[in-house]
Amino acid sequence: MDQDRKRIPAEAVDLYTQFIHGEISRRSFMDGLKRFAATGLTAGVLADALMPNYALGQQIRKDDERIKASYVTVPSPDGNGSIRGYFVRPNSADTRDATPAKLPAVIVVHENRGLNPHTEDVARRFALENFMAFAPDALSTVGGYPGDDYKGGQMFAKIDKPKLMQDWLAAAHWLKARPDCTGKVCATGFCYGGGVANSLAAMMGPDLAAAAPFYGAPTPPAQVPNIKAAILINHGALDKNLAGGFPAQEAELKKNNVRYEGHLWPDSVHGFFNDATPERYNKVTAPQAWARTIEWFNQYARTA
Repeated sequence: MDQDRKRIPAEAVDLYTQFIHGEISRRSFMDGLKRFAATGLTAGVLADALMPNYALGQQIRKDDERIKASYVTVPSPDGNGSIRGYFVRPNSADTRDATPAKLPAVIVVHENRGLNPHTEDVARRFALENFMAFAPDALSTVGGYPGDDYKGGQMFAKIDKPKLMQDWLAAAHWLKARPDCTGKVCATGFCYGGGVANSLAAMMGPDLAAAAPFYGAPTPPAQVPNIKAAILINHGALDKNLAGGFPAQEAELKKNNVRYEGHLWPDSVHGFFNDATPERYNKVTAPQAWARTIEWFNQYARTA
């Protein structure tokens, strides 16, 4: 399998990215893969290698005894009425007298296909770093993540996006107001979710302590002056569209005196953090980006 991975062309990985973002159909994706048959791999083998493997990417089991996880529904009167999500706290934060310790919080925003197992696993990872984490599902009002990323993407495309943005905002404020939260809230997200993290930074102002968007669309320039959070930007250096826009994003952040740090991670494509998609995952830079994210959130969410 490792040999096969080395033989998979970068163009095939790009095709997968277009497909999973809804830019091309399943048929166009498969037809496009047929062009690479000369590599010795059939379109079917390529597709199987490129599609997510959530069991392979799981780092922390759902029943891990170190965490306490549940699904909760948060009111969102200005959005779609409510949003359901996966809420996780570390068991180590429970005290003997049953009074939970107060923790900083992280809202984890998925890609453009709903709350899949990878995003839930990321929430559990934050819990083991002594944060409470909430990963909402954008598809809550249409039945939830369907267990298939392509179908999830089709459902996601039909959601009212301005209302959905209000759902994310409601979820972040719900975290901040919880009695077991310190009042310090951070945001992270991936692709679409990275853009949401950037938007929340502008919408929440001083109510957001820090954000760590992964390959997300930048905050619109007119909204950058509203940012009070510390922003850690993660792009794959090979992600031409988003990495190419980083200089302009950086210029806006500098102009408005926003605390930020930017990383164009080398030899990394769009989706390089997602270990459920092994053809995109970078086993060197993904752990580095995660470690820096934890350091960043600790720096800005655990200090006065």
